[in-house]
Amino acid sequence: MRQDSRLSRMLHVLIHIGRHEGAMTSEMIAQMLDANPVVIRRTMAGLRDEGYVSSVKGHGGGWTLARPLEKLTLLDIYRAVGEPSIFAVGPANDMPGCLIEQAVNGTLTDAFNEAEELLHKRFAGVTLADIPSGFPEISEQEGDRRCST
Repeated sequence: MRQDSRLSRMLHVLIHIGRHEGAMTSEMIAQMLDANPVVIRRTMAGLRDEGYVSSVKGHGGGWTLARPLEKLTLLDIYRAVGEPSIFAVGPANDMPGCLIEQAVNGTLTDAFNEAEELLHKRFAGVTLADIPSGFPEISEQEGDRRCST
């Protein structure tokens, strides 16, 4: 099963935007992520709709942060990218009339909901500014070179 990497990719992008002087174009971001600029624009539009980034069209345009990294949490971005499923496992619905299947599904659903709530709380407590604090300061140009390989 393929993992949904939208959250990780957008966190990566937003931190770069926050450290970049000026706007970053969809083409720059797409090259960094080895993705299609149209996909980047579509995903970034969701972040713009939430007020997390701004965009300017045309020459000299691109994407900039509408809020500082300190004011954006993992939970904000998780929700903005559509709240992708956290779990690859889930309840079965092969025999909806079976009482045992219903009991199993109820138990699993309760556990999944509890784990998801805990993860949401953790996401709410981490800002995007907290993420790069664990590595040494590097220039944006050096960071761009590392991410484009």
